[in-house]
Amino acid sequence: MPHSSLIPEPPLVFSPGLAATIGLEEAILLQQLATLFAHRPTQPHRGYRWLRVERDVLLQQMPFWGPADLYRICRSLVDKGVILVESPPLHSHPELLFAMNEQHSDAPTAAPAGPGGQPAGVVKTSDEPAAAAPRSAAQLPASWGPSEDLLQLLALNHNIPRQFALDQLEDFIFYWRERGEPSHAWENKFRQHVISCWRREQQHRAEAFRVDQNQPLDNHWQPSRDALEIMLRSGIDRDFIREATPEFILYWRERGDAPKELNSKFIQHIRIQWAKYTSSMRHSTEPRRITEDWQPDDDVFDILRLSHIDEDFARGLLPEFIVYWRDSNQAHTSWNSKFLQHVKFHWAKQHRIDQAGHSHDGQQGSSRTGRTRDRSLADDLNDTSWAD
Repeated sequence: MPHSSLIPEPPLVFSPGLAATIGLEEAILLQQLATLFAHRPTQPHRGYRWLRVERDVLLQQMPFWGPADLYRICRSLVDKGVILVESPPLHSHPELLFAMNEQHSDAPTAAPAGPGGQPAGVVKTSDEPAAAAPRSAAQLPASWGPSEDLLQLLALNHNIPRQFALDQLEDFIFYWRERGEPSHAWENKFRQHVISCWRREQQHRAEAFRVDQNQPLDNHWQPSRDALEIMLRSGIDRDFIREATPEFILYWRERGDAPKELNSKFIQHIRIQWAKYTSSMRHSTEPRRITEDWQPDDDVFDILRLSHIDEDFARGLLPEFIVYWRDSNQAHTSWNSKFLQHVKFHWAKQHRIDQAGHSHDGQQGSSRTGRTRDRSLADDLNDTSWAD
């Protein structure tokens, strides 16, 4: 090939047929791994030849990729059964320990050596015996379990929760032990099993929000379980949802055509109705008795702060205020206003501030106010002299 300044370094070589079979990126990476495999010493383990290569070496040879790309393409090669990997994810680990998925009859079963000559043991799958791994495929042990790395990979690559993966383990073991078939890669089979279950679960959740276009909306319609959970997590009362359902059904039946996104429409309807309901409860003009656990709104304390009244002082008056009005058995439209009046009165009485803002703590109180022990709580609550 004639020299050209446009090609400053030797080109990468890969097989077009292989790229058409396993993908372009996979073919490029596999060719580089095969080149390293042919020029570096390998270590035998479980009937395969293993090679440990630094991540930086791969990044130097293929600078157009980053660590996350190398990890993604390696996982794709593993999923396609082209290579085997026994090292943590490349985006978080500086080395790749891999083998071509081709068994060698002359390969001993000693573990590949790690740094310092010690056995690597980076990832130990649960179907490997502690003493020596078998050369041939083995049946699935009853006590088999996925490795921690596999659970992490399922979470990173597919957003599959750890508990969901573990929940599929019992069915997986029962199925394969009943079939009695041996395998070299139980971890890969379990991974495929979990992904398949997860996709079915996701499809089921999606279908739960869809209603068949031809399905009539009758009086027995109820929101889906997922829709109900969403509304309950938003703090909407379950009884409120149940009581609002007939109104929702009647509305859409009168329109004559129920939407496909019926559950989504129902969630939207309930949220609007719940907001109106809670707002009306807080600002109702109907007189109500005060409850044992009544608390003033935050707006009350904002107003008190603007009046330079200490919040702790106001909260200290709250128990006495509730006890009095519960004993009086009276109903009022706004307990916030009553409490605001009560706090301002006691604050003014304690500090005895005149209109000029001068303190008269040392002077005798006004004859109209009188001594505290000579006045009842009712007098204090009904006295608005502080506002004159």
